[in-house]
Amino acid sequence: MTRDEDLDKLLETFPFFIHQYISQHIYKDKIIEIVMDLGRRPEARFSIGPEYLSQKLISWQDLEYTTKRISKFNNENRAGIERTLHRISCIRNRQFLITGLTCRIGRAIFGTISLARDLLESGQSILILGKPGVGKTTIIREIARVLSDEMGKRVIIVDTSNEIAGNSDIPHPGIGRARRMQVAQTDLQHQVMIEAVENHMPQVIIIDEIGTELEALAARTIAEKGVQLVGTTHGHCLENLIKNPPLTDLIGGIQYVTLSDEEAKRRKTQKSILERKGYPAFQIAIEINEENSWTIHENVQESIDLLLRGQFVVTQNRVFIQNQKTSIKYKNFQSTTLFNNLHTSDIFRNSESWSVVNNNMPTPFRNRQQTTLVIYSYSLSFNLLKEVITKLNLNITLTKELKKASLIIGLKKHLNQNLKLQKLADQKKIPIYGVNRSSIYQITKLLQFIRL
Repeated sequence: MTRDEDLDKLLETFPFFIHQYISQHIYKDKIIEIVMDLGRRPEARFSIGPEYLSQKLISWQDLEYTTKRISKFNNENRAGIERTLHRISCIRNRQFLITGLTCRIGRAIFGTISLARDLLESGQSILILGKPGVGKTTIIREIARVLSDEMGKRVIIVDTSNEIAGNSDIPHPGIGRARRMQVAQTDLQHQVMIEAVENHMPQVIIIDEIGTELEALAARTIAEKGVQLVGTTHGHCLENLIKNPPLTDLIGGIQYVTLSDEEAKRRKTQKSILERKGYPAFQIAIEINEENSWTIHENVQESIDLLLRGQFVVTQNRVFIQNQKTSIKYKNFQSTTLFNNLHTSDIFRNSESWSVVNNNMPTPFRNRQQTTLVIYSYSLSFNLLKEVITKLNLNITLTKELKKASLIIGLKKHLNQNLKLQKLADQKKIPIYGVNRSSIYQITKLLQFIRL
């Protein structure tokens, strides 16, 4: 089903004067929601701004016309349309009669996850934060499709409000091969999350709108079982979760600690401080600033610790511009991951973050400082590598052709599984280096070691 067919199904539920106006509107592809309130003019909210749809005021008959053509409203006053992603919410008066409708247009937009494809391949749990309406549900719907169709993983979606896969018992094709579990009552979401792990053997569980303490605890339990999590929650930034007690389990929990006089003096802090209680349920956090601008925390554990100490946090800002390459920038390099602060002793002391995958020349290229090193990247973001090389000012070029490479680097987990690549590298005597995770810190250490 195309996006136009999806929209047409919603328009068919409206009175003729609204249906006709929107069908002929030049910006109908940019419509976000349609609002119908009793005794007021109908209004459409586009991405470029709101607009009235008619001079006619909405009557009881108009509201009844629409409600008869959609599914029944649930306990949360939400309804939908079969085989679409649209969501219709109602406003009721004191007699429980419907006096207003908010019709939210749902779209499956392909390619929305291109900004963070490398993060998905890392296999780590990802938490997506953003204010309402910024597109979190659209993003995780595309994540479900990519993980199930393109990466071949067993994906289960816990779809509490039927926003991810639609209001039908047959899931919307926008989620790919992922399976969907519906939730009968919102307060039972945490039980369905645990049931998904125990009954259906998923490799990935996707949850929309984690909002209660029980749901946060269930997410933590799932993470401890070794299942990859992808979840969303309302919040502008990671710091909001620290100030939101029911959700602190998502980031490891927060507790007060009383220091001794000597320790407080050494740290130059007060005696009572906040510290992280345990390991976070999510290793990576994505803050959705705007539709095409994301802030990435590659190490949630480290970011939370630095925030609690009042220190600077290294964040990665990714911006996608249509028909252009993704721009990746790094902010606040005052922390320990600053390029200039990586000394040779640190590289060797922390060498467990990367390793040699094959036996072809497993030593640094010490005699090749004056020649250009050609690197083939496998399962690592091409743009991320390019940014690191530029920051370090290294004489290294990247290639997408294996035969031109003098070195292969990638995620260790994926390299070990690709026996064909290892065989080709052995034939051409190309060394392979693997990093444990796709982080700027580990890639920097490896490249500095290679060019030592």
